Amino acid sequence: MKWLKRKSVDEGMEKKDWIQTLAKSKDFKSSYYCNQKTNVQFCLSFFSTLVDEEIVQQGILSPLLRSDFHSMDDLKKVIPLEDIQICDTPSKIEENLCNGFVLLTIETEEERYGCIAAKKEIVRSLTPPEVEISVVGPKEAFVESMETNLNLIRSRLPIKELIVEEFTIGSLSKTKIAVLHIEGITNQENVNTVRQRLKDVEFDAITDSSYIVQIISDNSNSPFPQLLDTERPDRVAAVLSEGKIAIIVDGSPHALITPTTFVNFFSAFEDYFLNWIIASFFRLLRVFAVSFSVLVTPLYVAVLTYHYEIIPHDLLGTLISSRRIVPFPPVLEALFLEVTIELLREAGARLPTKVGQTIGIVGGIVIGTASVEAGLTSNVLLILIALAALASFTTPIYKMGNTIRVLRFPFLFFAHLWGLIGIVFCFCILLAHLIRLTSLGRPFLEPFYPPRVIDLKDSLIRVPFKNSAIRPEFLRTENPIRFSKKKAKMKKDIEE
Repeated sequence: MKWLKRKSVDEGMEKKDWIQTLAKSKDFKSSYYCNQKTNVQFCLSFFSTLVDEEIVQQGILSPLLRSDFHSMDDLKKVIPLEDIQICDTPSKIEENLCNGFVLLTIETEEERYGCIAAKKEIVRSLTPPEVEISVVGPKEAFVESMETNLNLIRSRLPIKELIVEEFTIGSLSKTKIAVLHIEGITNQENVNTVRQRLKDVEFDAITDSSYIVQIISDNSNSPFPQLLDTERPDRVAAVLSEGKIAIIVDGSPHALITPTTFVNFFSAFEDYFLNWIIASFFRLLRVFAVSFSVLVTPLYVAVLTYHYEIIPHDLLGTLISSRRIVPFPPVLEALFLEVTIELLREAGARLPTKVGQTIGIVGGIVIGTASVEAGLTSNVLLILIALAALASFTTPIYKMGNTIRVLRFPFLFFAHLWGLIGIVFCFCILLAHLIRLTSLGRPFLEPFYPPRVIDLKDSLIRVPFKNSAIRPEFLRTENPIRFSKKKAKMKKDIEE
């Protein structure tokens, strides 16, 4: 037992600085044992917060104490676990220890180390989607475990052509990222672009997929998201079959989809579970609601500041009477209410759920009524602001909804400066930005610019499935044919 007395984490391995660094942590444990049959003395070291104690006791320690164990070469014979590695480099050992491995050292083999996987898996159970809520269709959402998320996708696409490539990004976080595509369908140029951008990422800690969106986007200075994030595995499976690419980040319950277009952010996946006529109506309603949300307040400011002549005479009296005691110009009146709505929305989002709902409802009613009675705003503008806020909630993708909220303010200032001409000028600037914007090198405004008639079938109007035999043209897929259009249109009755 001389070796056992001499050895300790700090003294016996003083030449191994990496072990000393690890041993500074309170949760780093080292224990020494002796095999009962062969008298081989060994040490097990691990982070207690990362490993499963039952696996350590039953799957590792018990076989090592009772079997014919002589050297590292016998490790895979005596331990009934799959992931067992023999390492000799400190960097690899450090990486394994921080990923839930148990380090095995033997007295007679000082230059070889065994690493045995015993990671503790802490995964929350599957829940329904919280952001992309669907009345019909599947009720499963992604969780923080990348393995679970990949399982949800593979169960929907049980084909060998579904390729999963794994990357490790972040000098401190060592975050695992999986890139998914279907071989034979997805354009390899798109895959190579995603692969290269992920390899070029230089960042210390990646804790969520939102980091990846901002880092690898074509234009990180644009307020418009160029990668679509989703919490629905059924949506990911559907876009993979179209020829798009999915990115799964370990620790994030949202997957990223690329390349994407502006129209995709106004298409809820529930549209595909409804009749195409109803789904098309809802899509057009969302586009109208977003346009109304962005333009209604600037139009109010422009008309009341410069263009009284375009107001109908029947409505002019109502507007004048509603503003007769308001001491501020229309732009300040509008800004006051817009900022108030944003404050209420932000406060409701940051407070606990029950309190946040109360603040949003009660605060909106109290502040709106009080501001009108105090003569700070007109009741007409209050109604328009409330409708604009309501219309902004129709955006199915949360990040695009944030963009729509911000867009109202530049339109508001341009309307105050130059009236309707200012709104047109601001719209031209916005349109020029969208025309120049790309997603993974593909036009963001497709199929409107550049115009592609084929891709219009799933834009503002969703055509029936039997007319969706061709994959989106802008993806340049290797196999553009999804199914036989001729056979899809055939409907046969059972002959008696």
